[in-house]
Amino acid sequence: MINEFKELDKTEQKFIEIEKKMCDLNIISDREMYKNLNKELKNITPIVNLYINYKKERKNIDDLNILLKENPGKEMEDLIECELKSVRENLENIKKEIKFLLLPRDPNDDRNVIIEIRGGAGGAEAALFSSALLRMYMMYAQSKKWKTEIVSFNETGLGGYKEVCVLISGDCAYSQLKHESGVHRVQRVPETETQGRVHTSTVTVAVLPEAEDVEIEIDPTDLQIDTFRASGAGGQHVNKTESAIRITHIPSGVIVECQDERSQYKNKDRAMKILKSKLLQAKIDKQTDENSTQRRLQIGTGDRSERIRTYNYAQNRVTDHRIGLSLYKLEDILNGNIQEIIDALGMALQSKILAENNLGI
Repeated sequence: MINEFKELDKTEQKFIEIEKKMCDLNIISDREMYKNLNKELKNITPIVNLYINYKKERKNIDDLNILLKENPGKEMEDLIECELKSVRENLENIKKEIKFLLLPRDPNDDRNVIIEIRGGAGGAEAALFSSALLRMYMMYAQSKKWKTEIVSFNETGLGGYKEVCVLISGDCAYSQLKHESGVHRVQRVPETETQGRVHTSTVTVAVLPEAEDVEIEIDPTDLQIDTFRASGAGGQHVNKTESAIRITHIPSGVIVECQDERSQYKNKDRAMKILKSKLLQAKIDKQTDENSTQRRLQIGTGDRSERIRTYNYAQNRVTDHRIGLSLYKLEDILNGNIQEIIDALGMALQSKILAENNLGI
């Protein structure tokens, strides 16, 4: 039986070599090298495991065919044919998974993310739901043991946010959260509503991959940097010290503010990090627009005007409109249990990619 993935022998050998290196005391003592090897090992482990299973199933088919040639009798032949059918089906599924993993992956999947949440239509109610979404993402990050940092915010008097920006640092954070970009709609009776009428409000979410310093070079002369007094929680200090930073990138018109830290230096550092991520996202969007295949495969990433999800309190329902998924456990989802939605979106993207490459689903 022909091995159509023969090139993966090299990947499997590389896997074995990395495992050996990671047992070397000299490498274990070199934290940076060990970290890089561990990351490389993690990246190739899924396809190596699939390739091992692929070779195992090929051998099973060869062995079963040999048994058939030995004329075992009608009853045994039927059993072998039944087993052959099952193994062949499993082999085909493995082959599809291998082909999918061999396709070019999103180069940003391993990155940290910056999530911007802004209240849209609905005024105070939208601001309150911005706060609910922030909590949802923070709790999801906590469940993944990721680090979260609120880097800028604009609060309302009722405990909501007109806008808030959070940095989430963790293993493959962008790969998990990249499909959250878009318009999130909430339907509920506000606390201030005396007639019991359901209001519809919207919140815009943007998910940006965190940029590396080497990727985006910014000419200092292209920047206008202003300082101002921070607002919100923090006691008297925020009202007396001009520690908040506003950076305007003049060529693009992108404006970034950061006020969470008491140190002006730290706020400037964070604001630059967000600015670089926004410029990186603009670069990615431009490349995506130029790549018709990638645009066809999108399931809602990046388009801030697209209504992607509705949170209906009266029906205890959350519906993701891109894939037609409705879950009747709104409170559970708002408590950060969004993995089921994330996995469903990932499967939808995988199906699109497989179909685009004529690999079936």
